[in-house]
Amino acid sequence: EFCSSLAGIMLLEVFLVLGTLLIYFFFSKKNEETLPFKDGWWGRGQKPVTKEDSSIRPFKVETAEEELSDLFRRLDQARFTEPLENSCFHYGTNSVHLRKVVSYWKNQFNWKKQVEVLNKYPQFKTKIQGIDIHFVHVKPPHLPEGQAAKPLLMVHGWPGSFYEFYKIIPLLTDPASHGLGDEHIFEVICPSIPGYGFSEAPHKQGFNSVSAASVFYELMLRLGFNEFYTQGGDAGWLICTNLAQMAPSHVKGLHLNMVMVSKLGLSHLLSILLGQYFPGLFGFQDEDVRRMFPFLKKWLYKILSEFGYAHIQTTKPDTVGCGLNDSPVGLAAYIFEKFSSWTDMEFQNLEDGGLERKFILDDLLTNIMIYWVSGCIVSSMRFYKENLQKGIGTQKHEKLTVQVPTGIAAFPNEILHIPQAWAKKKYTNIVSFHFMPRGGHFAALEEPELLAKDILQFVDKVEKEQLWKKK
Repeated sequence: EFCSSLAGIMLLEVFLVLGTLLIYFFFSKKNEETLPFKDGWWGRGQKPVTKEDSSIRPFKVETAEEELSDLFRRLDQARFTEPLENSCFHYGTNSVHLRKVVSYWKNQFNWKKQVEVLNKYPQFKTKIQGIDIHFVHVKPPHLPEGQAAKPLLMVHGWPGSFYEFYKIIPLLTDPASHGLGDEHIFEVICPSIPGYGFSEAPHKQGFNSVSAASVFYELMLRLGFNEFYTQGGDAGWLICTNLAQMAPSHVKGLHLNMVMVSKLGLSHLLSILLGQYFPGLFGFQDEDVRRMFPFLKKWLYKILSEFGYAHIQTTKPDTVGCGLNDSPVGLAAYIFEKFSSWTDMEFQNLEDGGLERKFILDDLLTNIMIYWVSGCIVSSMRFYKENLQKGIGTQKHEKLTVQVPTGIAAFPNEILHIPQAWAKKKYTNIVSFHFMPRGGHFAALEEPELLAKDILQFVDKVEKEQLWKKK
């Protein structure tokens, strides 16, 4: 009897252990699906014991005359180096063209007029986690009766700014006036990433994409949005991805115009080696093959030739940043080069870098002036170090999937093409993946109508099928 009682107790213990393990596994699996909210303090010094001021204050871009006269003095005193003959943009920004731009900057560019353009949309600041967050908040000019505007958070990247969205905002807040129908109308929120533009730079080390996602999540809740859509490219891709991982019940849909993957497994490796010859085997479409192969030229060579800046900014951003923060011409040269090659790699074969083929010089200079007048170039570059210094694939968010309904607009001249077959391992709920007919990295500024149409069709799909309820 004693033996049978002992056996019964042991059996019970085994069941308890197994049950505990199953419960632990089940709940830890569930917990792992979301990214923890990062409640940081990025202000100067110690976090105060008093409650943070959560008021939202109107903001306008203003520049003092002394700042402008200082800028013109620096432009006048610029030192240029003669470029190599016929080098075009292969060595970076060509100084023959740079001279022309600086001449236009000094003699024709009207910053005061551009300040009026910047101030045409309502802007605000609010303190979150110890730092001032700047954002543009545009409501629809008119709404059909019984219809509510859908909140859309749009996040820029480097070396862009909130200004990248100025051409797409009216297409989303007033689509009917632009021939895009009135079924889905948006209320658009475009914040400046902390350390960019008019958002205060973090004063502490460690402010990465998860920190930015936490700040923007808090911003959206503060504005009264419990459910919203998000859109981003470049660093905005990562911040919006982290936000979807952090608050899947609040993010109705995630729309991206750039995607990267940090975990490459055996299947990726095999698809790199054999995908060109057996595309169907790896889920590649013909367009994937066109954009990815030959892999050495279209991926590896591009990484080696185009990502030197990222290595600098991931290791010692403050060193090179000193020079860029001190010289407006140096700042322009550094940023122009990205707007040239990231828009179209073929533009390197042109002496003017093709800069005015897709952009207006006033728009390019307005973006540079946002960096100059706010003095944010160094803090914007630090964001690379904070995100990448621990190595690729080491952070929790890189190991987690995204279950939120996802739409991807793959522009043909994006620096690196990620096929849907690769993306779906990370984004498990891709409801829309489109090869865009033209355009590159700065999609909202280059091709606002193409991007707006893709966002609209994605949201339409999510809403009609109520996909966010099924995630």
